[in-house]
Formats: sequence, structure tokens, C-alpha cells
Amino acid sequence: MDTRVTKKKLGLKERYAAMTRGLGWETSYQPMEKVFPYDRYEGIKIHDWDQWEDPFRLTMDAYWKYQGEKEKKLYAVIEAFAQNHGELGVADARYINALKLFIQGVTPLEYYAHRGFAHVGRQFTGEGARVAAQMQSIDELRHYQTETHAISHYNKYFNGMHHANHWFDRVWYLSVPKSFFEDACTGGPFEFLTAVSFSFEYVLTNLLFVPFMSGAAHNGDMSTVTFGFSAQSDESRHMTLGIECIKFMLEQDPANVPIVQKWIDKWFWRGYRLLTLVAMMQDYMLPKRVMSWKEAWEMYAEQNGGALFKDLARYGIREPAGWKQACEGKDHISHQAWSTFFAFNAAAPFHTWVPSDEELDWLSSKYPDTFDRYYRPRWEHHRQQQAQGKRFYIKTLPMLCTTCQIPMLFTEMGAPTEICYRDSDYLGNKYHFCSDPCQHIFEDEPEKYVQSWLPVQQIYQGHCFKPGTDPTAEGFDPLIAVLQYYEMEIGRDNFDFHGSEDQKNFAAWRGDTPTAATQGDTK
Repeated sequence: MDTRVTKKKLGLKERYAAMTRGLGWETSYQPMEKVFPYDRYEGIKIHDWDQWEDPFRLTMDAYWKYQGEKEKKLYAVIEAFAQNHGELGVADARYINALKLFIQGVTPLEYYAHRGFAHVGRQFTGEGARVAAQMQSIDELRHYQTETHAISHYNKYFNGMHHANHWFDRVWYLSVPKSFFEDACTGGPFEFLTAVSFSFEYVLTNLLFVPFMSGAAHNGDMSTVTFGFSAQSDESRHMTLGIECIKFMLEQDPANVPIVQKWIDKWFWRGYRLLTLVAMMQDYMLPKRVMSWKEAWEMYAEQNGGALFKDLARYGIREPAGWKQACEGKDHISHQAWSTFFAFNAAAPFHTWVPSDEELDWLSSKYPDTFDRYYRPRWEHHRQQQAQGKRFYIKTLPMLCTTCQIPMLFTEMGAPTEICYRDSDYLGNKYHFCSDPCQHIFEDEPEKYVQSWLPVQQIYQGHCFKPGTDPTAEGFDPLIAVLQYYEMEIGRDNFDFHGSEDQKNFAAWRGDTPTAATQGDTK
């Protein structure tokens, strides 16, 4: 009888190589450059794809096991939260507006990322990069599903969450996150990874997830905390993919350095502009605050990001071109953004309000050099006007930056009372920008950004009305017509201030009496 031969069990490294690198092959009847054309046209030179390293060495069978265990725990918490009416345990109904902003502006980006990484996972010649991108694609789809499922519980009790995907394609301020990902997805695979995996996931992701999830914990929203931690555990791998991609490109060929530097300059700034919404949420929308935007920026950007770019200096990479403007902007962007949303809130499906005295004092303590000088007088004036029944609204439309698509609300560096305005001419047309970096990004690729779908221009051209709308009809109100196109529920008496229906309902459910400080609302 033959002796049974025991096969040697593969070590972790060998097993990982067999289940990633072992999945690739050289093509025969078509050349490789035709099968994988996209990882060459950006000008990036790759000499040895085997140098791509994934520190996690995660294989697909292990991936399904880990994610399955996380799903069981996640949905158990979400189900318990729903059964125990956890929505009644949050600090204040104003907190719900942060969730509205999250599901409108952040959750659809997870699906965009899923599609983007699925595309990138097909385009790389190297198997290691392909497997890593495909796993992240599955991660992003999972994040989209879990975030939608967790927040859908609130949709039973609060308005402003039921139409997120519809609004994402149409509403003016949601063009900011949408344009970021459409810009990234229409770049090449290496630029996409620089934009999403490095600039957003590695450099800036803590500024998004930590404030949101810490804010949820401090305000009693354990459902959001749970899906945030579940997603954040994936982010560690995503961040690794980002830094590995950058170092891999820089180590492969010196000619890659200027290309990567240009992408870092562009995508750091685009990501920073996108995080304006997070800064506003962190400083103004949380009843119980965790830290100010300025504190978060100093911790996660200046300290962590500064150390990162010092490390990358050995490859010839410097800090992004807009770094100094971003570091100065930490004192201003949240206040300027909230002022803008306060003024234009008639056209947004969430509420804004004048901060209470206690909240103004908190902001003064966190921004000692700027808040009392530039912003507190503004809010005290708005409160005085609101008490007289003159709640401030702007019913016209703002000028938008062609690149980042944010209204022109930001101020000049070193001059916080002067609006920053730049413009460029291209093929006989004039284009407007909110900053020097946005202008430089446009001028590097003007043929791309002239195609931007800018909501304000589209509205003024009559493209954002429902079929059959007659702008010449007597008493026609263009704002009402646009809101009907958005399919938002329109407030009473043409947006006169009545207090928040969410706030009143929330107080009734808990048996509270809403105070003047917690009633501040727009519809």
C-alpha cells in the first residue's frame, strides 16, 4: 500500500501570493497593452508590478469571513436601536439635520466609490492592485447599504431623508460631493487612486468619519456609531491602499514624481473643499459638540498630514500647493458655510438656525482670534431680526465656483472680510473660481471643467423645472418651481419662519417643551 503523502500547508505569504498573483496570466492572442490600456495613458511608468505590496495580505475567503462577522454585529445593534425607539434618545432634534446632510451628501459617494473601484480593478495590469481595488469596491457597496439601512429608521419619523438619490442628482449644494467623484471617476486609474484612496481616504478621511461618529456617540445615536465603526475598520485597509499606490508609483520611476505631485495638489484641494460641509456640521449642527473643526484640522491634518508629507519628501514630494490656504481657512470655513446655508436655506431639505448664547460662547472659546471679531456680530444681528419676524433669506441664486461648485463664499487669504474671486477666459467664455487652487486646477484641464453641470446656471437656463412649467405665468415663483423639480415638500406661507416641524414633533414624543434656543429653524 502506498504511503499517504501529506501536502505541506502554505504559509500566509505563499497562500496570499497563490490567491492573488496566481490569478493572473499573460494574454496570448491579444497583446497585454490592448487588454489593459488605461494604466499607461496617464504617463505613469510601471516596470515591475510584483513590487506592489499589500500589508494586510487579505484573501477573498478571509474577507468574507471577517465581513460576515461584522455584519451580524452591526445589524443586531441597528435592530435593537429600532425596536427600542432609539431616535427618542438623541440629544436634540437638531442633531437629525446632521444625518440628513450625511445621507444626502456622503452615502451616495459610497456607491460612486464602489463603481469607481470596480472599474479601476479591471484596468490594472498587476494582479495585486486588481484584487485590492476589487475588495475595496465591495467594501464601498457594503458601506452604502449599511448607511442607508441604519439611517432609514429615522426616515419613519423625520423629513429630509426620503429622496437622497433623487436630490443627489439635482440639488444645488449636492453638486459639490457629486462633482468630486465624477471628476475622479473620469480620470485614469492611477489618478482615481490618488484622488480617492490617497488624498481622501488617507489624508482626509479622519476629518470626515471621526467628527461624524464621535458626534453621533455624544448625541446618543448608537445606530450611526455602529455603522461608522463598521465602516472605519475597512478604512484602515483603504488608507493602506492609498499610501501603497503613491509609494509604488514613486518608487517605480523618477518620471512619475511630477505627475503624482500635480495630482496630490489637485486632489488635496478638491477634498478640502468638499469637507467644508463637514466643518459646518461639526461646529454648528451638533447639539453636543465633540471638538471644533479647527481642533480636528490641527490634529488630523496639520499633525498627521504634516508628518506624512515630511515622510514623502524623500521621494521628492512636497506638501500640496493649497496647504497654507487650508491651514489658514480652519478659522473661517465653517462659519462662512453655515452663514451661506442659513441665507439660502429656503432651497435645502434640512434646517438651519441661529446659535444660542451658549453655543456662541463655545464658538468664541474655540476660535478666540476670529469668531468674536468677524462672525458673532452677524449671528446676533440675525437673531434680532428673526425676533422681529424678519428671518433672513436669500431667494436668488449664488455664483458658483466652476471647479469645486461651491458658492463663492470663501474669503481672501489674510483678508477675512473680502470675498475671494478669480476668473479665467477659455474659448471666449468666462469662468469663475473661489480660490487660486481652483483656478489652477481648471486651467490645467479646461476642456474637462467647461462641461461642469453647475446647478445655478442650469436653473437660470430653465433646465430645472418640471415638464409643463410655464415661467411666463402670472405670479410664477422660480424658487417654488425649482423645489418642485427637486421634489421637496414646500413649507408654509412662502417660507416664513414657523419653527421646525421635526423639533415640535420630537418634543411632543418626549414630552418636552422646545425652548427658543432649540426651535431655531427655517420652515
